[in-house]
Amino acid sequence: MTGTGVPVITDFGPDSGGRVKGVTIIKPVVIGNVAKYFGKKREEDGHTHQWTVYLKPYENEDYSVFIKKVQFKLHDSYANPTRILTKPPYEVTETGWGEFEINIRIYFNDPTERPVILTHILKLFQSGTDPTTTGIISKKPLVTETYDEIIFQDPTALLKSLLDDVKPGVPGVWRHETDFEAKRLQSEEQIKTAHAKIRDEIQKMKEKLELSKTTIFKFKTAIAVAKGEIPEQAPASASTADEEPDVSSIVSSVVVPASSSSPNP
Repeated sequence: MTGTGVPVITDFGPDSGGRVKGVTIIKPVVIGNVAKYFGKKREEDGHTHQWTVYLKPYENEDYSVFIKKVQFKLHDSYANPTRILTKPPYEVTETGWGEFEINIRIYFNDPTERPVILTHILKLFQSGTDPTTTGIISKKPLVTETYDEIIFQDPTALLKSLLDDVKPGVPGVWRHETDFEAKRLQSEEQIKTAHAKIRDEIQKMKEKLELSKTTIFKFKTAIAVAKGEIPEQAPASASTADEEPDVSSIVSSVVVPASSSSPNP
């Protein structure tokens, strides 16, 4: 490290020190956008919203230690649709009237590490509502956020040193508009409920299968008795009324005689 807090990366050589096998480092991120409705269309361009799309750490950390730049690719209708940020906050603010997909490409301070590409669908309207057509106007900004992870599998020695050197970010409370912990707990509960339902369905299918096997066995036994292949079972006596006759052993011992007819020449 230098006195300014910038990592010295030249010590690792052009190969970035090779790969550190067996090491996995995960850096969680939040991708999202906030959109505010103007209240009406702007006369000069028809735009209805101001919006900001962003990429930020899940925890309050300074990712610029290992991130070289973040590139946001907007819709081609925008002037200069490719926006590049070389330091936090990694965000782009614009105005518009429509929703579209934004590609976010993350470049790292290790030149041998491939960029990571994430996507975000820019949201301006609540699902199923468009104030420009419904007349429903919300004064509260619309926020759409998703949790994602950048996973570094077997990073280079250089990249590992940068990832290990991540420091706290901006002072103060660090929070997101979305309660991801509550969403995680909700998802876990939904998964448990789904697993329980699947186990119940499997048990029901097993019971149906056993019933089918028992029914087939009874039919085969009845047919064998009707053909005289096995003797008909006498009614159970009072002392053996609760015992099941071992019909399976009887059926298995029956040898069905081959047909006496000869095949046609």
